[in-house]
Amino acid sequence: MKLNILFSPIVADELYFTGKTTVVIDVLRASSTIVTALKNDAKEIVPVATIEFAVKVSGGMFGGQTLLGGERNTKKIEGFALGNSPLEYEEKIVSGKSIVFYTTNGTKALVKAKFSENLLVCSFLNLSIVAKHLVSLNNNVEIICAGRNNFFSLEDTVCAGKLAAEIISLEPEVELNDSVAAALALNEKYGNDLLAMLKQSDHGKLLAENGFEEDINYCSQLNVVNVIPYYFNGVIKTMKPE
Repeated sequence: MKLNILFSPIVADELYFTGKTTVVIDVLRASSTIVTALKNDAKEIVPVATIEFAVKVSGGMFGGQTLLGGERNTKKIEGFALGNSPLEYEEKIVSGKSIVFYTTNGTKALVKAKFSENLLVCSFLNLSIVAKHLVSLNNNVEIICAGRNNFFSLEDTVCAGKLAAEIISLEPEVELNDSVAAALALNEKYGNDLLAMLKQSDHGKLLAENGFEEDINYCSQLNVVNVIPYYFNGVIKTMKPE
């Protein structure tokens, strides 16, 4: 079993992921929001790469059981029912609904990796259960950090490092490369106080400036949700733990 971490989606094209086992991480906030929506019984999440496609797709789906969710530059998009705050995705709002979802970074990374054989979504919230599932698959794993506008982000890389560390604790024979070594080192430095790390990250500071301090607090929680979001045929659903 080999691990590889991509610090930005821009470093690989769509075909690179063909047949691979891939994990997408966007801690602040898309992967945290996806995990939360599915925990609260959303039927499915439909990730899209453009706002225009989100509007187009939502108009022809599911007989009114669709919500538009997402953000552009941290703010809810005009005309969308929901933004990208996981705290908005309450059970009374999302239960049984299909959510067409666009975000600046996370959904673009998911769409780029759509040709993967196995495509999962990870955050700090559900890290342990994702690690266990990856070990059970016993495949090589590509971990994509969604980053921020195609650039490096500290929080996604620390999460990738913590996911790698969890996998290694379960399967010590994992083969590592330079990218994993770097992420493991950042997790060693920053991973013991996730809230402090998120607050000092570039994206965390931006969210705080825009009034999303509670999102930062929420997204810093480790292993509080037993949900494995998996992408298949254009939608993300909950994989039931074995």
